[in-house]
Amino acid sequence: MALALGTAAVVLVVLLWELARPRAIGALGHVRARLQRLRARSRAPGVVGYDPGRERRAEQRARELLRSCVEARDWAMYRDLGFLRVWGGVGERSPGAGSPYAYLIYPHRPIVAYVPQTGALLNEYCVAFPDHSRPYGSARLPDSDDVLAKWMALTADERRLIEEANMHLPGRQIDPDRIRRDLVRLARWERESDDGATDIVRAA
Repeated sequence: MALALGTAAVVLVVLLWELARPRAIGALGHVRARLQRLRARSRAPGVVGYDPGRERRAEQRARELLRSCVEARDWAMYRDLGFLRVWGGVGERSPGAGSPYAYLIYPHRPIVAYVPQTGALLNEYCVAFPDHSRPYGSARLPDSDDVLAKWMALTADERRLIEEANMHLPGRQIDPDRIRRDLVRLARWERESDDGATDIVRAA
C-alpha cells in the first residue's frame, strides 16, 4: 500500500513538473533578457554606473569646502565635536560670548537655539537643502555640505532663515539631553583650546 502511494506521488510530481517546465523556462528566459538589457544600458556611452565610493568622496570634498569657508577655530570645533556653534544676532551686533543666544548646527538635524549663559534650550528650526546634482540628485547633501549650507544661510541672513524655518519646541527631533551633553562637551573643548593657545603664546 505504502509503496503504491509513494509511486503515485512520484508520478504526480513528474507530471506537474512537465506541465510547469515551459512556464518556468519562459520566466527564466525573460529574467536573463532583462539582465542583459540592463548590462547593455549600463555600458552605453554617457550612462554612469553606481559608484559605491561616491558618498565617501563627496563627504571628503564637502569637509574641505567647509574648512575653507569657516574660521579655523570653527573648523576645529566641527572636526572634534561634529557640530558648529554660531552666535546669534549676526549683523546686528558683534557676535561673541556676550550674545544673549546662540545656535548649534548639526548635520541633517534642526538648528538648535539656546542661551549660552544658562544652557537653556529655546527652539528647534527645521530647514532642508536638497542635493540637486546630476545624475545622483537626492534629498540629502553630504553631512558637511548640509552644515555649510545652514552656516551660510544663518550668517548671511539670520532673520530670514528663522522666519522661513519650521519652528518647534526643543525635543521635537533632537533629544534635549543630547544637546545638554554637547554643550558640556563644547565648554570643555573651549577651555582646552584656550589653554592650548595660551601655552603656545607662552612658549613663543
